[in-house]
Amino acid sequence: MKSQLQALLEQALASLSASLGRDVPFPAGLQIDAAKDPRHGDFATNLALIAAKGLGQPPRAVAQALLEHLPASSLIAKAEIAGPGFINFFLAPGAFQSVVSRVLEQGADYGCDRSGALGKVMVEFVSANPTGPMHVGHGRGAAYGDSLASILAVTGWTVHREYYINDAGRQVDILTVSVWIRYLQARGVELPFPQRGYPADYIRLTADRLVREHGDALRRDATSLVATLQAEPPAAGDVDDKTKAAIKARQESAMDELIEQSRAALGTDYAVVRSAALADQLAAIRATLDAFGVRFDQWYSEQSLVDSGFARTAIDRLRTAGHVYEQDGATWLRTTTFGDEKDRVLFKADGAATYFANDLAYHVDKLDRGYPVLLDVWGADHHGYIARVRAAIEALTGRKDALRVQLMQFVTLSSGRMGKRSGNFVTLQDLISEAGKDATRFFYLLRSHDQHLEFDIELARSQSNDNPVFYVQYAHARICSVFRQAAERGQSFDIGALAGSLHRLVEPQEKLLLTLMQKYPETLNAAARQYAPHLLAFYLRELADALHSCYNAHKFLVDDAELQSARLGLVAATRQVLANGLGLLGVSAPESM
Repeated sequence: MKSQLQALLEQALASLSASLGRDVPFPAGLQIDAAKDPRHGDFATNLALIAAKGLGQPPRAVAQALLEHLPASSLIAKAEIAGPGFINFFLAPGAFQSVVSRVLEQGADYGCDRSGALGKVMVEFVSANPTGPMHVGHGRGAAYGDSLASILAVTGWTVHREYYINDAGRQVDILTVSVWIRYLQARGVELPFPQRGYPADYIRLTADRLVREHGDALRRDATSLVATLQAEPPAAGDVDDKTKAAIKARQESAMDELIEQSRAALGTDYAVVRSAALADQLAAIRATLDAFGVRFDQWYSEQSLVDSGFARTAIDRLRTAGHVYEQDGATWLRTTTFGDEKDRVLFKADGAATYFANDLAYHVDKLDRGYPVLLDVWGADHHGYIARVRAAIEALTGRKDALRVQLMQFVTLSSGRMGKRSGNFVTLQDLISEAGKDATRFFYLLRSHDQHLEFDIELARSQSNDNPVFYVQYAHARICSVFRQAAERGQSFDIGALAGSLHRLVEPQEKLLLTLMQKYPETLNAAARQYAPHLLAFYLRELADALHSCYNAHKFLVDDAELQSARLGLVAATRQVLANGLGLLGVSAPESM
């Protein structure tokens, strides 16, 4: 509706300009807003106020002139001037009623733009380290990233979803050593477990698989490992922060020594243990994401980036541009030139690449693959990382706007009785098993991603109208039940006869449904522009509430055939919009509950 009103206003201004013999361009800053008070119409615009300067006339005079040049339209019942020069539009009933036919004709495409005309965007999200199960925090980023990608894809963007597998670096080495030590223990070698290792049961599962597949082939003399582990300081008890930090540093140093000892002892078999550990963790992550309804177009391995030499190639490009320097044996990127608080190390003095070097190269590769817009979904704890990555991209491309980062705030669980737990933390798979995929996704999306989320497990499990996802899904199921009842009576819905009956939709509850369905395209575009899927979740709750109110106030199957046709068309269109919106959020639209 807003686009139709804007088209009429553009014609009015062009006609006014022609009558004055002047070329007055359409001004920036146009607003067409839904009226908050129905006494002031349905929509209001500020066009006269922002065009007044260019026309050299008072805003109210411009408003009057615009109304005189406004093309006749069946959409508008009347228009009037308000305040300093606003124009209020009162729409004709047919302007609302026609949305029913549009929705039913366009179906899943209603309100959508699948042209890709806005260009290509890569959405990289989740990217959890493959060193353990996904937790509830990862779930929020998964629901957000997947839903946002879906919304962008129907609002004019060509979208590529990508998962960046952090399978290079020290964390994977810690995973490998943890698995091997559990393997040795399973083969009867007596040795303690490292303080900084991964102690959870999923490590034992991989170790047990290695025992089944390799027997004693991976067993080695563990004398050096035992010595290192026995010398490792125990967990910090009731000590001050300085002492805790010192203990942690010694434990980390012991882990680094264990990694080198394991590499030396296993030789080429180190890769066997590493591969098994990564394969098991990635399989678990993929299974969880599949259960969560999250898909990716590509899983991109950090190790492949390192093995290809692209990381060093990207750094060489920066060096050629004069942004890299050597100091204290390390290689640095001069990120302060581009707004970072300090320069960043790319390669340490021992020649090892930092995480930043590989991440920088990954983002360069994404740009090289032809994605001018990089939308990354990160945890809130990565806030300080944004400036350095943006600085690196600007150093290479001159662009300040290529990287757009959305930060996920933290998640806590309330009513946290869990029937199933994976070790000492709640995994995303646990949460899905307890609350279900639909409730988990919808609850994650009910609050803006930049706000802390308290996830109420008891509410998510409940089958009541207090549960937001149940309330929305029940609206869809309720409509389906109406059509089942009609079929049981031998009655059918004829969309071809609908146009002649829509004028019967005049009740307040009916008009509210019509108004909300008109807002669906606008809501989609707002959610895309603001990177805010929660706007769609809020909208669906509002639409469901309107449907339930209409259902409780009026009968849909009535003796008046024309009225029944109109009302069945109304709820059929509502059902379509509910299904469309839920689908974009990755939530099912059940036909019965």
